[in-house]
Amino acid sequence: MEITYRQVGDYLLPELELRSEEIRIIGKYGMLRRTYLKEYKPGWYQSMILTGKLDKHLADVEEQATIRFEQIVKQMKKAEGVTEELKNENQFVWIQKMNNIQARAMEIIGEELIFV
Repeated sequence: MEITYRQVGDYLLPELELRSEEIRIIGKYGMLRRTYLKEYKPGWYQSMILTGKLDKHLADVEEQATIRFEQIVKQMKKAEGVTEELKNENQFVWIQKMNNIQARAMEIIGEELIFV
């Protein structure tokens, strides 16, 4: 890779161009994945940074994890009978069940997509 420089006063500044890729948001799941790679797979993490593939990978994981999380929560709500009717009848029970479902869904997401 060749880097060209331009003279600005007494300084040489590199002429760098930003890649014109679409900006994708890296949220909770992408950040968890980044932390995991950085701590437990440093070689792969550095390789992805150097090749410019890390952001795309993290955005892909974020997208997949979000979709999968919503699917799992929906399935568990149906299986356990957590409905809007329950929410209207007893909010505390509904909150308790939803928190439990979301925690289990997060564990599944971690095992399937983030910590692998």
